[in-house]
Amino acid sequence: MPASGCFAIEYAEALDFNRLGALVIKSLSPTCRAGNPTPRVADCHGGMLNAIGIPSHGLAYYLERVLPPYTRFDTPVVASVSADTAALFAEAAAALSLPQVAAIEANISCPNLEADGRAFAVSPQDTFEVLSAIRRQTRHPLWAKLTPNTADVAAVARAAEAAGADALVMGNTVLGMAIDVRTRKPKLGNVMGGLSGPAIKPIALRMVHQCHRAVSLPIIGCGGIATADDAVEFLLAGASAVQVGTASFIDPGVMGKIVDGLHAYCQAHGVERIQTLTGAVAIDDQLAERWHRYATQAA
Repeated sequence: MPASGCFAIEYAEALDFNRLGALVIKSLSPTCRAGNPTPRVADCHGGMLNAIGIPSHGLAYYLERVLPPYTRFDTPVVASVSADTAALFAEAAAALSLPQVAAIEANISCPNLEADGRAFAVSPQDTFEVLSAIRRQTRHPLWAKLTPNTADVAAVARAAEAAGADALVMGNTVLGMAIDVRTRKPKLGNVMGGLSGPAIKPIALRMVHQCHRAVSLPIIGCGGIATADDAVEFLLAGASAVQVGTASFIDPGVMGKIVDGLHAYCQAHGVERIQTLTGAVAIDDQLAERWHRYATQAA
């Protein structure tokens, strides 16, 4: 499935949407906002930096203009939500609890204005509070989109599970920065932004593995996936599904190629059900436990 913000209805010209597991729409902010100052995107080695700021025309515009085109396909539609407070998250989730929406992805990687701008998913307590507020307002399947910018992702994952999340999306961009050495100015108007692409894949893969060991929820892996082999790595680490982001900017049809590649991998390796790959990485249990303890202590 696509990662939110890396996908548009125009991609239907290069890709058969009905072959995908879900259509994840760009995150909705329930309040109108212009987004961050330009420039919003910068190239960097092994990926890209972005500081878009999730511009939005608000909830009414989203329901009238953004959501309907995606619902004409057979593939389930996932509405991604970003908000500044737990109350706004809950309000938006309630409004999006519609028959044509299969699940709600809470992008809790975004800043929490009630915690001095710190992302909700940095803290287990903030994660629990915002997801609990959303859970009280909807019976729809709830996905918690976590951030890699936290010291203890396993603790955050457990908080999301305790709050009633039905799945985790691990993860989002890694906070980064780039400077133009000629002008001596930051390459992003917002100074810092999110690093995505192949450069972050090892980080995202490690965090998927940690979350898989910490919770019993399904995990949707995300971060630097550009090929079928990348997707298989995430499945083996513990993901039940994957999202593709930056690679779609380079090749709008890449998700179809990944689907083809997964079919070819299963045939070549005698895999009858792709679900059997989830968490099947071959690691000695004692070694895995040692690294789990090390990561926890380091956090």
